[in-house]
Amino acid sequence: MGWKRKMHHGGTCHQEKSCRSHGNELFAIDEQVSHLTRLKSEPCERTRASLYAGEKRPISTFKMLSGRESNCSGIGRFSSADCSYALGKHLPVKGPWCVDDMDSEAYISQFSADGSLLIGGFRGSHIRIYNADKKWTIYKDITCKKLRWTISDIALSPDQRYLAYSSLSPTVHMVDVQNAVRESHANITQIHEGLEFSNDDDGFSFAIFSVKFSKDGRELVVGNNNESICVYDIGANKVTERIHAHSADVNAVTFADENSDVLYSGSDDSLCKVWDRRCNKRGKQVGVLTGHLDGITFIDSRGDGRYFISNCKDQTIKLWDIRKMSSTVKDCTPKAYEWDYRWMTYPSEARYFKHPYDQSLSTFRGHSVLRTLIRCYFSPIHSTGQRYIYTGSSDQCVYFYDVATGKIVEKLRWHGSIIRDCSWHPYFPTLVSSSWDGYLVRWEATEDDKDSMLKTGKQRMHPEGYTFSFVL
Repeated sequence: MGWKRKMHHGGTCHQEKSCRSHGNELFAIDEQVSHLTRLKSEPCERTRASLYAGEKRPISTFKMLSGRESNCSGIGRFSSADCSYALGKHLPVKGPWCVDDMDSEAYISQFSADGSLLIGGFRGSHIRIYNADKKWTIYKDITCKKLRWTISDIALSPDQRYLAYSSLSPTVHMVDVQNAVRESHANITQIHEGLEFSNDDDGFSFAIFSVKFSKDGRELVVGNNNESICVYDIGANKVTERIHAHSADVNAVTFADENSDVLYSGSDDSLCKVWDRRCNKRGKQVGVLTGHLDGITFIDSRGDGRYFISNCKDQTIKLWDIRKMSSTVKDCTPKAYEWDYRWMTYPSEARYFKHPYDQSLSTFRGHSVLRTLIRCYFSPIHSTGQRYIYTGSSDQCVYFYDVATGKIVEKLRWHGSIIRDCSWHPYFPTLVSSSWDGYLVRWEATEDDKDSMLKTGKQRMHPEGYTFSFVL
């Protein structure tokens, strides 16, 4: 069986005139989500009233600390919103400092849920796990099994014991990361258990682009280029659900919240879909969200079962509320332009097209999504109240957007090539970016680090002669 990748051009509507908008369009956002974002990321009313008699003006960290010590608010401590506001003023924009420097492209960088571990995935067959609490020392060095081209995704179980990694194949492998073996060579020094997602009905060996653990750690869900979503029961050691979800590659799938009942998916057919596993018709979506004009590369849930964001090859991030979803797909004709994001630049005439049936709450523009499935995320709830959206970019930068205003508040520059992934520490103002220049680097809120900062000019470009046919 030969592996193949299906190409699909997401549809735009036939009403091209109404699809166009201008580069100076005003940012618009739903009033409710704007209010909720500010509520979680700005000083609470009691704190503001005690310091500035309720006036809507910035409050310095010093002023807030002084007010807390004198108990101006009457509660003797910061509220969670106060903490988010104080910490959110100190973004991880200083640096960078080197975490690792490899001779192959870095595809993935992800913190564990408690922030103690950082996982880096590289093209070829390499995964490294770093101890973030011990000066980024290598905790486990993993050489993977039966990889096709690169690590496409990783997922750490909720108890942080098992690491699942996927590639451009229908098999996900699992490694016990708590095992004492530091050098983990697949099935030589440690068993890498293979979970098979294909079946006899598959006409080709499909690729897995996205993998996630359920919140109880009992299941894995994957999205693949067989246009489907698969759910694997780890205890039963078999695929228990196989949903033909989209009409093109499923590049992203994730759980909506802690219950693991609702799933979000995004595809090269330009659609986001919502799935409820409690419904009788479990193979049919409960809703569709239209608005993107091209393939979706990543989805991140806000964790509340209501809001999520998606990154897209139409060079935008969109914010969604599933309460606005429709039950059917709006009829659209194929797009009026042809391009391939793996090796072409995005058509300038299409940059400000707008879908006439756009159901998103807001659209964020400025970053670039080319050549690979670039990822975006909400900033941590503990330290920022999810006030920001951050994303990698093919223009070698990390972008921070303000959810409430849509503005680019920071842009991190140092890398010499595409930044596919980045990860913000769940509690500290530290961000790690991973780039095709082979570097994992970290950004901090201050320059008080004793290690030497990386200098401009040290970065390198992507190796020449790269084959684009398998880029993801």
